[in-house]
Amino acid sequence: MVYRDLQQFIKALDAAGELRYIDARVSPHLEITEIVDRVSKAHGKALLFRNVEGSDYPVLINAMGSFKRMCMALGVESLDDIGEEIADYLDFSNYLSISKLIKSVPRLLRLLNIFPVKSRLKGECQQVIEKDVNLETLPVLKCWPEDAGRFITLPLVFTKDLKTRQQNVGMYRMQILDKTSTAMHWHKHKDGSEIYRAYKENKLKMPVSVALGCDPAITYAATAPLPKGIDEMMFAGWLRKSRVKMVKCITNDIYVPANAEIVLEGYVDPEEDLVLEGPFGDHTGYYSLADYYPKFHVTCITHKKNAVYPATVVGKPPMEDCYMAKATERIFLPFLKIQMPELVDLNLPLEGVFHNCAIVSVDNRYPGCARKIMNCIWGIGQMMYTKLIVVVDRTVNVQNLAEVRDAVLRNVCGAESLVISEGPLDALDHSSNRALYGSRLGMDATNASHVPGSNLTETYRIIPIHKEKPWHGRETLEEAMKQYRDKFYIVVDDGVDPEDLSTVMWKVFNNIDAKRDMIIFDNKIGIDATKKWKEEGLTRDWPNDIVMTDAVKQLVTERWDEYGID
Repeated sequence: MVYRDLQQFIKALDAAGELRYIDARVSPHLEITEIVDRVSKAHGKALLFRNVEGSDYPVLINAMGSFKRMCMALGVESLDDIGEEIADYLDFSNYLSISKLIKSVPRLLRLLNIFPVKSRLKGECQQVIEKDVNLETLPVLKCWPEDAGRFITLPLVFTKDLKTRQQNVGMYRMQILDKTSTAMHWHKHKDGSEIYRAYKENKLKMPVSVALGCDPAITYAATAPLPKGIDEMMFAGWLRKSRVKMVKCITNDIYVPANAEIVLEGYVDPEEDLVLEGPFGDHTGYYSLADYYPKFHVTCITHKKNAVYPATVVGKPPMEDCYMAKATERIFLPFLKIQMPELVDLNLPLEGVFHNCAIVSVDNRYPGCARKIMNCIWGIGQMMYTKLIVVVDRTVNVQNLAEVRDAVLRNVCGAESLVISEGPLDALDHSSNRALYGSRLGMDATNASHVPGSNLTETYRIIPIHKEKPWHGRETLEEAMKQYRDKFYIVVDDGVDPEDLSTVMWKVFNNIDAKRDMIIFDNKIGIDATKKWKEEGLTRDWPNDIVMTDAVKQLVTERWDEYGID
């Protein structure tokens, strides 16, 4: 289904029983987050808060926070449908005969209807024009207790390449600084940051516009890891099977989706000093630390007369963004298969927060196939950030983590099964001794890696400790590995339930630098997933886990019946 705008999607969610309206008066300061976090962890519905303190705008949140709603957002029955359709486009055997080519004509004609169209008229997003800017009228959330302030969490940030004049859109969080400005969280590896550097080199102000509340296909497209030069709005047009109508902004020459709910227009001046942004409770489940980023000046706000403000809350998975990531996994799998013909399937587990873990199954055709796949993944676009790659045989269902676990315990045996590589890491990774760079781990769990006759048991041992000194985790591993015959040993901080394997794996994926935190002894593998100290070589601050305050938890518990969610 093609949604005309976000509000039509809201109506579809309501009709499908996937939306809950909350009319109780709620605070955008932590209270909404606690409500949404509970709903997300319970795999609950989308929420529309219609009575938010300090603002006249309703807040839509968790709109794509389930597989069903993610499929609704993209107009498919299954996320695999999109990947299969892409695979058909990429299968050149469909074009090798006249009869097959004729059958492909309807599919190829669809490509003519994906290019965005620029309108000379004003859009619905410009029904109200506010040049006396006041960002405080927006119901921007303070999500977590240690956040530096209020953050716009679902912005579509439109910029224009200085040389090619081609527009780019990405999703970068924005911390409210005052009534007329925000910080712009452009990571060094992102397109927005690259475009910014070009303006800085030429000492030119950079026009920027931010669309809030587009139809869900457009919002998803802004997050998609497209190859450089591919227009996100063209991709959105393909997803929604209809062109995206764009209109020119009032105070700059950026074009934005005509049916957006709210648009923030303005500029970034690269000649200005950077501003301190953060901390922010991020999708890793940890706070990303404060750092310096460009300042976005808002010169105009335009919006619909009945605009809805969109938001998302990120934190320890599962949260809404997890389902957007799973969509990316399924949609882009065919492109990966072109570059890696041996690849069968891919799973980016929720505990890996998108960039910390990839599980792949392969057609293990030749010696070294698993290692070839690892190196290829580390060389492809944003997958270069993947901290752990587990490779299994094609007979293993990578979507079934129990099957993957059994393959790892059966086949992985000491150093011969492991590859440690150094390279770029995501800006949000906190485990390496230096920012943006560290070690990544590859694990060959295919049958080719199996060592027969091992005297080790195909088991693992999880050991919580109260860390009292530097290298306490390593010492604990060494003692246990001498004493027991398990294949794997994982040390975690006390407070982590060793029976909660999801949380244990989340800690492992977030907290280890493979080169520093692994021990191999007598074909046994030890992993120190504890918080690291500066005495252990860490040169940066270690962020805190995201935890809501007891006071807010109690408030939400006491008011739960008022919300009317259940």
